[in-house]
Amino acid sequence: MTALTPLDTALLLPMTAHVALAACLYVLLTIARAPAIWGIGRRADGSNPWAKVEPRISANLSNQFEWPLFFHVACVVLMLLGASHAAIALAWLFVAGRVLHSVVQVATTNVRLRGLVFTANFVAVLGLWGLLLQAALAHA
Repeated sequence: MTALTPLDTALLLPMTAHVALAACLYVLLTIARAPAIWGIGRRADGSNPWAKVEPRISANLSNQFEWPLFFHVACVVLMLLGASHAAIALAWLFVAGRVLHSVVQVATTNVRLRGLVFTANFVAVLGLWGLLLQAALAHA
């Protein structure tokens, strides 16, 4: 196996940031479900104050295991083939977009804005795969 350079391992930071985002969403979902599951934080009438936002948190958490799969695969393979500054920039663009996407999806019901933010994530991952293809062809 080829030794990884600092540039290659720099892709670990945005990957770790995305994992941290997913972990934060798990914590947020646990808090949102606590009134219904454990009775902690229930309103006086017994209802869950987070009932309206809980499905949005859950949906966003599920989203972290869909398109981001392609992000993580591209990053790992680029680390092995040789990362570039462009790959690192695209990886951070993806993570920033994921954070913004989470905020929009959890805090609002604005589907149009969420779609625009998702497009940035989508394009960033396609760019990573373009760099991956380029690197793979260069090594062939």
